Amino acid sequence: MDEEVKKKIGEAAGSIPVDLLKLVGLAVVALILLYVLWKVLKGRKRELPKQVPDLAIDVMALPTEGPPAEGPALHYYNVPVRLVALVMAPAGRVRELPPLNKLADTIDCIVPGLAQVVTAHKTLIRRWPTQLSAKGFAHTFFGHAKLPGQGGKGTAWCSAAGIFKIEGQPIMAGLVMRAQTTTNLGQAIVEREAGWLDLLRIK
Repeated sequence: MDEEVKKKIGEAAGSIPVDLLKLVGLAVVALILLYVLWKVLKGRKRELPKQVPDLAIDVMALPTEGPPAEGPALHYYNVPVRLVALVMAPAGRVRELPPLNKLADTIDCIVPGLAQVVTAHKTLIRRWPTQLSAKGFAHTFFGHAKLPGQGGKGTAWCSAAGIFKIEGQPIMAGLVMRAQTTTNLGQAIVEREAGWLDLLRIK
């Protein structure tokens, strides 16, 4: 580079106020930090995929025994059954299930005495996220707790799903049951709270 040009550049640089140089330097550093922060946050979003609740229930992995000989007996359409799995979910957009310390009271709101059945039958209990409608929940439940055969017909398996209430709050329930021998009970949707009493008897 020509010496005269270098001299002019030096003079021009020297004429720039020191405060301005400091501001430019700080601006450059700030831009670099913002860029690094943006890259870090972008990377975190990619690393944290949306959490999808696991609703699947592998019916074939559940106990295959029929109703126990001792303890409270559960009858589904007058057929003795074992309550193998119980799913509960709040209804609506903002409701929640009652706390675990009120679990027995909640289960008894489906049918009085059902909590004792759950204990005696060693029932698997699952809590699902909020559901919007009884029919929608039932179809989701039947889809995620698939019974063998045509919805359990011609097998020892059967299930029911629908709505019940606790302190006026609607809650969904899904039951997977197993009889001692094959039946044609299949699947049932309970569309009203009192409908559970038509399906289930505890003796």
